[in-house]
Amino acid sequence: MMYYDWTFIILIPAILFTLYAQAKVKGNFEKYSKIQTSRRITGKEAARKVLDSQGLTNIQIRPIHGNLTDNYNPKEETIFLSENVIHSTSIAAVGVACHEAGHAIQDAEDYAPINIRNSIVPVVNIASMASWPLAIVGIMLLSSGNQIGDLVFTVAVLAFVGVIAFHLVTLPVELNASKRALTQLEELGIVMGDEKRGAKKVLDAAAMTYIAALAMAVLNLIRILALRNSRD
Repeated sequence: MMYYDWTFIILIPAILFTLYAQAKVKGNFEKYSKIQTSRRITGKEAARKVLDSQGLTNIQIRPIHGNLTDNYNPKEETIFLSENVIHSTSIAAVGVACHEAGHAIQDAEDYAPINIRNSIVPVVNIASMASWPLAIVGIMLLSSGNQIGDLVFTVAVLAFVGVIAFHLVTLPVELNASKRALTQLEELGIVMGDEKRGAKKVLDAAAMTYIAALAMAVLNLIRILALRNSRD
């Protein structure tokens, strides 16, 4: 079976890092969700202040179900904030809300990385779903002596490379949005003193999850190449 192949050990570092990153996100968000900002500004109010300061009065802010499901939808020109962010006055809430406002600012400024990411999302979604099936089929064909397996496997490799490219371009998008958020939090007086440090910890922990996703994508590519070579 594929899942019991020895090459699975290649993924262990990325799996451990992913678990660590998720724990950091959960831990920091829970910690700073319990600490209120001195200004008592809600996540929705914080995002609105950031957007209005940039002239983005057209961007709407709406609630969305779930935990840490916050996102900016450029097609709808809407920031969706989760239930524990939109009405909360915590350090974590205003940090997350302003991060999403940072994405709206990127979109308005035609920030190149976010434009690239948005343009390749449909292709990457297909590549992500097809990569492993193509790799398995390619290896099976090669094992049976069918040389078309080389072509199928090459397409699989290209699909994995596409996923890696997506994660590579996502990282600067997320880091830049966090940088913008922290700047606006301070300049607009949404947070005071050490509150900015708390918001930074929340956003830095979130950034680790994107690094973990990139690491997993790279190691998955290495793994399928190892699987291919082990069957030669």
